[in-house]
Amino acid sequence: MNRKVALLLVFCIILSIFALAACSNDAESHPDKAKESKPTVSDNPLLPKPTEDPEPTTVLGETEDAGSEYIDKLVFIGDSTTYGLKAYGMLSGGKDTLQVWTPSSGTLALFNQSWATIVYPETGEEIPITEAVERRQPEYLVLTIGVNGVSMMDEEQFKADYIDLVQRIQKVSPDTKIICNSIYPVQASYEAKDNGINNTVIERANGWIKQIAEETGTRYLDSASVLKGEDGCLNPDYGNGDGIHLGPAGFERVLNYIRTHAYK
Repeated sequence: MNRKVALLLVFCIILSIFALAACSNDAESHPDKAKESKPTVSDNPLLPKPTEDPEPTTVLGETEDAGSEYIDKLVFIGDSTTYGLKAYGMLSGGKDTLQVWTPSSGTLALFNQSWATIVYPETGEEIPITEAVERRQPEYLVLTIGVNGVSMMDEEQFKADYIDLVQRIQKVSPDTKIICNSIYPVQASYEAKDNGINNTVIERANGWIKQIAEETGTRYLDSASVLKGEDGCLNPDYGNGDGIHLGPAGFERVLNYIRTHAYK
């Protein structure tokens, strides 16, 4: 009986040796298979999966409040809806702020941006936009322009002039972060004038501006969204009474939106 048990144990040991040898040969002849069998971090449901930093998006999303320090870094270029920031003293320096650049008339039209001049606040000179940008090299630049052209410019012309302005700025100041701000809505009373400027064409133009921002590597700011009432028109509480321009409450609303949708 003891002899049979001893023979059985010897037989089992021999089988074990052959099995180990076979496994070793299989791993050597199929290295990829051996690698596949090795557990990884991603295979373990108890461990967090590695993440990659998301790509920046064209539309500026909600952020923590960047504060007045962020607002103080911005230069605003645009039409009469931008000039109100200076007229109402909404920025550092009040009505003598150095942050608002418009022509002496107070409005910059998109269709004449290539030859228009702006009043350079630091000297009072009227100089081309790109010359002012080249001098200052602003860290951030906010463009609010196009409302004067939405009634007369088609998509091709609107985009061509807007892109031309952006690219000329980028050429002379490549490190400037450009924010393409949405055109503000108008009140229902202004739409009733039927002069071609209404919220339908403004909404369409804002879609073009968003596309332009994507094409030029800049950012789109949807500040218009916080100015609308339930009817999609400019909330009268945010207007100055003429139906198209913002009052102090409207500009305060926009500046708060800018602070909480910062370009980092």
